[in-house]
Amino acid sequence: MKFNVPSKTLYNYVSSVSKVINSKNALAILNNFLFVLDDNTVTITASDLENRLTARVPVTEAEGNGSFCIDARRLVDLLKEMPDQGITFNIDDNNLAVEITYPSGNYNLIALSGNEYPSNNNDGEDIEKLEFTCPTEQLIKGIDNTLFAVGNDDLRPQMMGILWDIKPDAITFVATDTRKLVKYRNEMSAPGVEGSCIIPIKPATVIKNVFAKEQEVKVTIEPKSATFESPSFTFNCRFIKGTFPDYNRVIPANNPYTLTIDRHSFLNAVRRVGVFVDPGHGLVKFKLTPDKLIMKAQDNNYLTSAWESVPCDFTGSEMVIGFSAPYLIEIFGTLSTSDIVIKLSDPSRPGVFLPSENDTDSELLMLLMPMTVSEF
Repeated sequence: MKFNVPSKTLYNYVSSVSKVINSKNALAILNNFLFVLDDNTVTITASDLENRLTARVPVTEAEGNGSFCIDARRLVDLLKEMPDQGITFNIDDNNLAVEITYPSGNYNLIALSGNEYPSNNNDGEDIEKLEFTCPTEQLIKGIDNTLFAVGNDDLRPQMMGILWDIKPDAITFVATDTRKLVKYRNEMSAPGVEGSCIIPIKPATVIKNVFAKEQEVKVTIEPKSATFESPSFTFNCRFIKGTFPDYNRVIPANNPYTLTIDRHSFLNAVRRVGVFVDPGHGLVKFKLTPDKLIMKAQDNNYLTSAWESVPCDFTGSEMVIGFSAPYLIEIFGTLSTSDIVIKLSDPSRPGVFLPSENDTDSELLMLLMPMTVSEF
């Protein structure tokens, strides 16, 4: 087999595909890329058994067809340092010796047989599938707005991923770790089908990074996995088994008090005051008045304390409530509008955080459980 390909083009593809490979694999073969040459296209595949990502790379001067496996880390490191010019792969079909050449250099290594690489196990051809095509931006926005709220408790595996609640007119993305919850509904395109699945963190990150430059993605939902396909990439990932909590029951229906505050002023103040919180719980106490918010933190172990005042607009008379500083920083760092609206009812009920204006065709809601405050 033989083919020629620009080094930087190949590097861009292999670096993207390598995001699927774990640092430690149960099977040594998974430390390799699977290369398959078919006419003037090379497909490059990486897998960790749960996820499988394939890139399609156009090549020139192709001779022969076949497959081979090549060490992923060595190839990525080599291509990273190579100048931007055409390189030629010569593969001996008999002993799988690989020779990589370009005008100023020559590199030799031994490949493994492509037959040793694990195949993508399908559940069958006649299984029930949901298919739709949507803009990549719709998926990436959903992941960006919810990824920080995914749980990490092994005892609650259903919360260790993002729920994709697919309806005929929109996709709703939900993540929660029981302390905070994010619900992001996007109507940029109408899937026209109905279903749901829980996408783990790793596949969500791969989708966000690998498909960022693609315009559209075809999504196929099967009983145990999903496939995302664009002209350049095909990505298959397994779901998290189980039932996601009913997120609509958690969101309070009636929060009579509204707090409107400048996002940058509040976020910077919480970051400063947060330096002085007790790291065991991260509590910041808030005293809300109609025109001013006073925040206070203290760490009795080191006899440190801090307080700041930030202008606000609060519809109630006065309220004292506590929240975790790290969680507030995550929420206000994800929200993007200049003003943030917080809906409250009492100090024991969750606060609902909303952007002052939602983007076109989208709706974002974040919920945060308060912490107990004995005195301000």
